[in-house]
Amino acid sequence: MTKFLLAVHVIAAIIAIGPVTVAASMFPPSARRALAEPHDPRAVETVRLLHRICRVYATVGVVVPVFGFATAGTMGVLGDAWLIVSIALTALAAVVLVAVVLPRQTALLEGAEAGEGAETGKRLTAQLAMSTGIFNLLWATVTILMIIRPGSTTGA
Repeated sequence: MTKFLLAVHVIAAIIAIGPVTVAASMFPPSARRALAEPHDPRAVETVRLLHRICRVYATVGVVVPVFGFATAGTMGVLGDAWLIVSIALTALAAVVLVAVVLPRQTALLEGAEAGEGAETGKRLTAQLAMSTGIFNLLWATVTILMIIRPGSTTGA
């Protein structure tokens, strides 16, 4: 059962978190382009699509910690420090995504749809790029912790 839960957890992380990190990273430059070219419908459509990918996969991503907890429970590692740190970083990544990244994406998308100029979103796209970088760094750290698992018996 542990191997099944672990496989589902890893597959869910790849399928759900991967698209969010890629789409979120692509969003700021795409938003800058859409704001700089307000009459280009393809630029706005790209931003709209990237935002939708982020929203949908953020919702789907809820299964990652659910299966992570189930896996940790069957492995008996729920009290291990590396897992507690991973849980905290995952929660922080979720907060960054839901409270910072997605709202800023929404604001930039609305600005692009309204035909606002590049100056309007310049500061917001820079802040979004930084927030997205923090989100991605948090996930990279969690991934590293999951692979290394300090104190594990894998010899890594």
